[in-house]
Amino acid sequence: MDDHFTTYIDRWGLLPDGDPIVTHSSRLLPVLRDGAPAMLKVAIGSEEKWGAGLMLWWGGIGAARVLAYGGDAILLERATGRRSLADMATQGMDDDASLIICAAVAGLHAPRVAPRPDLVPLSDWFQALLAMREDGIFGRCADTAQLLLADPRDVVPLHGDIHHGNILDFGARGWLAIDPKRLIGERGFDYANLFCNPDHAIATAPGRLSRQVDIVARAARLERKRLLQWVLAWAGLSATWLIEDGEDEHVVPTLRIAEIAAAEIDKR
Repeated sequence: MDDHFTTYIDRWGLLPDGDPIVTHSSRLLPVLRDGAPAMLKVAIGSEEKWGAGLMLWWGGIGAARVLAYGGDAILLERATGRRSLADMATQGMDDDASLIICAAVAGLHAPRVAPRPDLVPLSDWFQALLAMREDGIFGRCADTAQLLLADPRDVVPLHGDIHHGNILDFGARGWLAIDPKRLIGERGFDYANLFCNPDHAIATAPGRLSRQVDIVARAARLERKRLLQWVLAWAGLSATWLIEDGEDEHVVPTLRIAEIAAAEIDKR
């Protein structure tokens, strides 16, 4: 057994219940705790550690419930449902998937009584995009981001990475979020990334973005134009990060989403 897991298995009385999963930011192990399925997550990066604090603050509303927490590890209830939002989106139920995401995000954004954890301002994330003073679509994305960040509305703790793979089927508990970032800002931002997902083919399909913007704006009670602006800004930021990470093959389709969003804004 990986030494990263052993300490917490012993501390929390866990029984391994599957193979380890290693991502770029954490190590995960399916376990049983008192016979109930759970997921042990040991953070590798600091961002994941801070995300655990946000999971605690959410208290199981809109997000997976925290069963134990300490050091670099967090023990979460495990998603045992078989449904997948990505599969729904590819099998003719894209609208339903978007509505499920909106319901989960609404739970995350609901007010809490407990003092919120220390969070990073959304404006910090956008510095990489704002530094790209270019003509063309990057310039449009940067200008839009600057406009939005100068006048934030409905500021709340944000998940920061809402997409079809981070809202999971928890059976009787419904659809719940995992893997948040350490972020605070305008709530509309949290919906932008779903328009870049679940894959490039769906995200850039003719008419898809316009239809989903209508659905999400109604469900989340957001102004349609401002939601489009967040999609435009986010796509530019995402493309900037892709360039920085050397993932050039994903840059063009991501910028295509920005172009579609810009065209939608210009229609009205």
